[in-house]
Amino acid sequence: MLNRIPPSLLAEVLSSISAGGSRDDILNGICRKLRSSVPHYDWVGFYIVDPDQPRTLILGPYDGAPTEHTVIPFGKGICGQSALMEQPLIVDSVSDESNYLACSIDVQSEIVIPVLKNDSYVAQLDIDSHTPGAFRMEDEEFLSAICSAVSDIF
Repeated sequence: MLNRIPPSLLAEVLSSISAGGSRDDILNGICRKLRSSVPHYDWVGFYIVDPDQPRTLILGPYDGAPTEHTVIPFGKGICGQSALMEQPLIVDSVSDESNYLACSIDVQSEIVIPVLKNDSYVAQLDIDSHTPGAFRMEDEEFLSAICSAVSDIF
């Protein structure tokens, strides 16, 4: 099976994190790079734990179509489920999820990867795909490495 994620992409993203800059600039760069480099990543964004309401996610930098879901309580939708469980989530068919927050009729599958800093859930990387069953273990491992590296800027 062919690798669907360009082999040099992880090194490029890690290098951009190491180069520094503001948190939003770094996160924006990651979103743009991932969306433009991986064909099945149709929307890429970070949700960040609201410092004033710790069990609430607020939309941070993203690349893709605008979304009305700018505030998500823990437990609501796939993003909120991941935050509540503090675990990655891969959903092959969002239409099968009763708790799904629809962002677009085109979204078929989703992956959410936590960003943990000192064992605290501080953010998450959320990726939507217009392809059913788009995400595999390869995506989870790749994105987890990015989320681990990006935790230092929180």
